[in-house]
Amino acid sequence: MGKKKKKKGPKKSCCRSKPRCSRCPIRMLAEGRLDPAEARELFAKDRNRKQAKKEHLKVPS
Repeated sequence: MGKKKKKKGPKKSCCRSKPRCSRCPIRMLAEGRLDPAEARELFAKDRNRKQAKKEHLKVPS
């Protein structure tokens, strides 16, 4: 029998690499895969907010 893989959520902070990894919170926000409540918590960090602004994304407040 095969094992089921547990889906990993977003990283706690953006690694700033290009191209962005699949778990990047900024990429997940842009693709609409990030829960708004979780996004508020993740983007409370200044580093993540700056990266999201740079990508021209609306950060939930």
